[in-house]
Amino acid sequence: MGLVSSSWSFKKLFAIVFVVFAISGEFVAGYYRPSPWRYAHATFYGDETGSETMGGACGYGNLFNSGYGLDTAALSTTLFKDGYGCGQCFQIVCVNSKHCNYGRPSTVVTATNLCPPNWYQDSNNGGWCNPPRTHFDMAKPAFMKLAYWRAGIIPVAYRRVPCKRSGGMRFQFQGNSYWLLVFVMNVGGAGDIKSMAVKGSRTNWISMSHNWGASYQAFSTLYGQSLSFRVTSYTTGETVYAWNVAPANWNAGMTYKSSANFR
Repeated sequence: MGLVSSSWSFKKLFAIVFVVFAISGEFVAGYYRPSPWRYAHATFYGDETGSETMGGACGYGNLFNSGYGLDTAALSTTLFKDGYGCGQCFQIVCVNSKHCNYGRPSTVVTATNLCPPNWYQDSNNGGWCNPPRTHFDMAKPAFMKLAYWRAGIIPVAYRRVPCKRSGGMRFQFQGNSYWLLVFVMNVGGAGDIKSMAVKGSRTNWISMSHNWGASYQAFSTLYGQSLSFRVTSYTTGETVYAWNVAPANWNAGMTYKSSANFR
């Protein structure tokens, strides 16, 4: 009887712990959930056109073609995490500043770039992205949704939120006959990627290594084969399969769309 009771108690405890984790955590039943609110600061770079935000350390290139537009931000090293923060979405609101827009509206931005440290300036006076500071250097149009631009820097509250994307993930190919480099864009859910694998129509799954930003590479001869991808989220560990993304006559420089995505 004691053994049965102990077993029942353990199962009950496990169920309670799981429920608590699910409620307080960021990943529930296949869907990414918002994180708790935290505090940081935000600045902006570029002008109203957002031309200076194109490209960036994540490798997304033209952000309009990539599906991100001008609601973007460069992350300090603490958030960028060697590129694993690329594609993550953050809800940001201006707080405790006379420069906040009326009603303190919030905006959601996608991480598309790195705000590098500036060790020549004090972390509290110009070196805003110096570790261990948590900082957002936003595209100017996104910043202006929060505050008057002449403020320069504002205190903000932020949280991770699900990335709501239209359609499936996009895979942009670069490389040559023996090296495939893939930039992954328009990622939903947590928005980020931990690992990838590629499968040719005549191969098994081939693990891809992280190159930089949101790009992954495979040193294999895959020309003449249709390609599928296995993508695992950095934050949630969830894996999505994108089957037959590229036809057998795929080419470097092309972007291929899938119907698969995270939620």
